[in-house]
Amino acid sequence: MGLLSSLTTALLLLAFSLFVLFYSFTRFSNNGVPLVRSVNYSYNDPKAQKTSKGDIHRASWRTFGFPTERECTIDPESRFDCGRDRLLSQGECEDRGCCFSPLPSPVGPPWCFYPRWYPGYKMGPFSPSTHGKTASLTRAKPSYLFKEISPLTLEVMEESADCLHLTIKDPFTQRYEVPLPEGVSHTKADAQDVLFTVEFHSEPFGFIVRRATNGRVIMNTTVAPLLFADQYLQMSTTLASSFVSGLGEHYTSLVLDLNWTSLTLWNRDMAPHADANLYGSHPFYMVQEEGGLAHGVFLLNSNAIEVILQPTPALTWISTGGILDLYVFMGPDPQSVIRQYLQVIGYPMMPPYWSLGFHLCRWGYTSSNATRSVAQHMHSANFPMDVQWNDLDYAHERKVFTFDPMRFGDLPEMVEEFHERGMKYILILDPGISSTSPPRTYPPFEDGVKRDVFVKNAMGEILIGKVWPGPTAFPDFTNVETRQWWEDCIRNFYSEVPVDGLWIDMNEPASFVQGSVEGCPDNDLERPPYTPRMVGGQLNSGTLCMSAQQKLSTHYNLHNLYGLTEAYATHSALKKIQRKRPFVLSRSSFPGIGRFSAVWTGDVQSDWEQLGFSIPAVLQFSLFGVPLVGADICGFGGNTTEELCVRWMQLGAFYPFMRNHNDKPNAPQEPFVFGQKAQAAMRRAVNLRYSLLPFLYTLFHHAHTSAATVARPLFMEFPSDPNCKSIDQQFLWGGSLLISPVLKQGAVKVKAYLPLGTWYSLYNGQAFHSKGQFFLLPAPLDTINIHVRQGHIIPQQEPALTTAASRRKPFFLIAALSGDGSARGDLFWDDGESLDTFEMQNYSYIIFTAVQFQIVSEPLKLNGALDGLVLAGVQVFGVLSAPIYVLANGEKVLDFAYQADTKVLTVTNLALPMSKPFTIQWAS
Repeated sequence: MGLLSSLTTALLLLAFSLFVLFYSFTRFSNNGVPLVRSVNYSYNDPKAQKTSKGDIHRASWRTFGFPTERECTIDPESRFDCGRDRLLSQGECEDRGCCFSPLPSPVGPPWCFYPRWYPGYKMGPFSPSTHGKTASLTRAKPSYLFKEISPLTLEVMEESADCLHLTIKDPFTQRYEVPLPEGVSHTKADAQDVLFTVEFHSEPFGFIVRRATNGRVIMNTTVAPLLFADQYLQMSTTLASSFVSGLGEHYTSLVLDLNWTSLTLWNRDMAPHADANLYGSHPFYMVQEEGGLAHGVFLLNSNAIEVILQPTPALTWISTGGILDLYVFMGPDPQSVIRQYLQVIGYPMMPPYWSLGFHLCRWGYTSSNATRSVAQHMHSANFPMDVQWNDLDYAHERKVFTFDPMRFGDLPEMVEEFHERGMKYILILDPGISSTSPPRTYPPFEDGVKRDVFVKNAMGEILIGKVWPGPTAFPDFTNVETRQWWEDCIRNFYSEVPVDGLWIDMNEPASFVQGSVEGCPDNDLERPPYTPRMVGGQLNSGTLCMSAQQKLSTHYNLHNLYGLTEAYATHSALKKIQRKRPFVLSRSSFPGIGRFSAVWTGDVQSDWEQLGFSIPAVLQFSLFGVPLVGADICGFGGNTTEELCVRWMQLGAFYPFMRNHNDKPNAPQEPFVFGQKAQAAMRRAVNLRYSLLPFLYTLFHHAHTSAATVARPLFMEFPSDPNCKSIDQQFLWGGSLLISPVLKQGAVKVKAYLPLGTWYSLYNGQAFHSKGQFFLLPAPLDTINIHVRQGHIIPQQEPALTTAASRRKPFFLIAALSGDGSARGDLFWDDGESLDTFEMQNYSYIIFTAVQFQIVSEPLKLNGALDGLVLAGVQVFGVLSAPIYVLANGEKVLDFAYQADTKVLTVTNLALPMSKPFTIQWAS
């Protein structure tokens, strides 16, 4: 029995060993790579087409086994979703070769996730290319995706020392690629100057980008498989920290929530609220790293995108089409990241000076007389205002390029009256063109039909949607002929109504019917295998059919570009017609729109929460290269209150773009309708803005010429200060002014963070010596706290009711001294409206310097724009002892005063020509 038992045991062990060997052999190959199905289905095979998308792949995974327990032992926060394309049962999940492990809550980490090792593409050797190097990516076996593409081509381009560019595309079939403008040229760097290293993993394919100086991992895409099918592209990466900003446009804080959140990039006519895709799509994010470093990543793709954020920290890009066109910007600081990003998408336009003034609008100014009346009331109440607007009330039967003959019959005369008073006029221009007017009564549509400018449906006929005038056709702005037709329409209208700018709304594009009045075809464009989570649940909800045809491609590929292409066409038309700097305001946006247009944040509600969220919204657009941005002051939807409107006017005075806008059914919210105390507080805020316009205009010059930000998050100026990383209830103008608004109902104090250094109250020069700490500051109803940073000089001008008048007023300087008595500032000045003044060298530029008890003005360039303008006074903050005398260009000044408690020197009644050097000295 003992021998038999021993033989039996030996045979059992041998059988078990053979089973394990066989199991291992059939399940693994190539150093432990799990095998996938061996059948390669042809996607043109009718039999394969008839099989369900899930069932095509099911048998293979069961044949070759499932991941081991070790492969599936992954911390829940580090799981990457294997079933993002659709909800999977346990069986369906395991059929994909993925792990299934339920958790107590269905919200949060995925239950179906990729094992530690998952089969993917295999990268071949690199070979040189025109722009860098290329390699082939191939799959030995297909994945679970329908219409998967293999092989792919990877191209790696080191654009510069601080910019890595990678593309992954189909080498045989042309897929839609977003065209980029000619950006700022990059300088190729020596190898030792490059800020990054890249490590490529061959199988499964992935790459790791590290910061060259410290080895920190910036991106690691090996954590989950690359997937690339016809309508499903997926790439995951780890993040270097949890401080991530960007990926707009959404109703979020400045630093995004990484706790298993999802952001969809798909332009939609949708009033701002949480968990909704809004008007613009910006597939760019910035990560704040430790030690004050930062980097950015841009996915140049215009298809519908979902970004999944998880607390690993990590994110996953999923796009419904196009290619993977990825840029990595290495900074190393936040401001450098934005400059590098804008070198790719284009620097912002230089706005006309008048556009920085106060704008007033309402849907509901129902006649030219009503419009005149509000403008007259504003100036009669001594409120500065530059621009009067009209919403669609002006248009006859709501048709653009017309005006109502009864209610707005004298619109041309009204516009000329505004011009005579130094004001400007803007009206709304929706893209939808009425298609139901009687013959020979509406040239924009009839001419458009003849010139073949409208978006077509899948059958090649004009697609008809529905917007304000009823059934409408939509111009295809990717068509050169459409842009010329658009220019002709604007030119014809301008010959009657000489508008100063155009407001392009509803340009996501929005439609009140789904797809078209006739519906949409039932195909993969309208109902793709995967649709990101979005308002309405379908890509064509509230917009055009995805199968609609445009000159460049289908609307499926071009939808997110519609507002950008319209902004380009409108900017170009105004530039040719007016021969001045154009002003365009767009609701829809995409990377690069800042080159052509301002943006506003849409139909915000009149409530305190939306007041607060307007700040991160504005700051996000600063990161996106759109410096001229603002929210509708006092709110667009619902009735405001007096207190809310006062606080919103105070904050809005520091939006780069300042407009009060209101909806039809709401109570009036023009500043002059409120009580005298409220009016005084609002007037004080608007006058303060107008006094600071020379400084603001100079900031826009730097944005236009060097990609500097105007409204600036604190972390961009103080990247090494951990307290600044997530602050979005305060912000900066440039690096000089700190704005700390009241955002809570009933508050008369504000808790404000002052970074390390000395900060001076703009109003009286009171110094706050901060170690990097919070201060509880008085904030009565008539006050918004503004502080000037040590070491900065702010140019100001006496305010007036319009910028046409204020530009002729005297200048003033505020010099906020550092501990060593130094400060610096500058002034850019031109005529405020001519084209390309910087490029044509037609401007003046002055440097102001404070050092050793004196302020010196040094004109570096003069063109005559400052002739006749004088400096009338100076305030110097931080003068430690009372001066005995003050000299201006060596001559004694009699009118000066010193405030001992605040240590402020005030010099008045000067008349120093701004176009000449000057020196102001004092001695104690």
